[in-house]
Amino acid sequence: MSKSEFLWVEKYRPQKIEDCILPKGLKKTFQQIVDTGEVHNMLLTGSSGLGKTTVARALCNQLNLDYIIINASEESGIDVLRSKIKQFASSVSLNGGTKVVILDEADYLNAQSTQPALRGFIEEFSANCRFILTCNFKNRIIEPLHSRCSVIEFNTTKKQLASLAACFMKRLQTILTSEGVDFNNEILAELIMRYAPDWRRVINECQRYSSSGEITSDILIGLSDQNITALVGFLKGKDFKNMRGWVTNNTDVDSSVIFRRIYDTLYDYAQPQSIPSIILILADYQYKAAFVADKELNTVACLTEIMASSDWK
Repeated sequence: MSKSEFLWVEKYRPQKIEDCILPKGLKKTFQQIVDTGEVHNMLLTGSSGLGKTTVARALCNQLNLDYIIINASEESGIDVLRSKIKQFASSVSLNGGTKVVILDEADYLNAQSTQPALRGFIEEFSANCRFILTCNFKNRIIEPLHSRCSVIEFNTTKKQLASLAACFMKRLQTILTSEGVDFNNEILAELIMRYAPDWRRVINECQRYSSSGEITSDILIGLSDQNITALVGFLKGKDFKNMRGWVTNNTDVDSSVIFRRIYDTLYDYAQPQSIPSIILILADYQYKAAFVADKELNTVACLTEIMASSDWK
């Protein structure tokens, strides 16, 4: 079974801009590109799960453009990048139109070496190829790439979020019905608002909990107070072995959720003088989590630093 057949996020990925869940202004911008039939170099930026890659693919599909997707978090070396891009971009499109390189998670590329090389690729193949870059953090993309692309930010206001969540609710109901999974609308609504606007995360969570054929309230449990109390006990006792075991046993919980639960309970467990430094450590590792290959290792490193530098009640 292929990835597109197994993963719901791939199986139900929108193929047209009109089907993408986006704020009206943003959707209008991309629809205008479809209407004009011209794709320019673009940098799509915003947090994960908002649909940046989906939009890039939808544009190419609707305009019947040849395209290639390169995930920079997996293939970030200059030689690999040059080889793939050159092989694809140097040939003429079978459809007779412009070709497109979608460079996903471009902020993983080295800013001192690979990104400057990418700038050269954009210029070298400008005659018949366009580049669509996606990133979570635009400040990690060098200015020469910014200047060669139209920068489009995937931002969502609180007012827009409610409308988008309602649209996504219908999408999620359709997916679950198609997969033969029973659900409760109140549970789905709470799940959506917990992770919105990371629609991909919601779909992945539902697929992960769907093995029983039903989405129950268990999907909302996450980290219990008892579980966090146990973790704090290991940090307080500088018990690295059990702390590491705790992380391993909770690998199904996103590190951002763990960091947030620690943050929410700081005043209950940490000495006042240690709270500012713990917050800075959490923020640092929360940021790193978007780029590291081994998220479990990143979480253990975060908790180890907190363990070594903090005092507890």
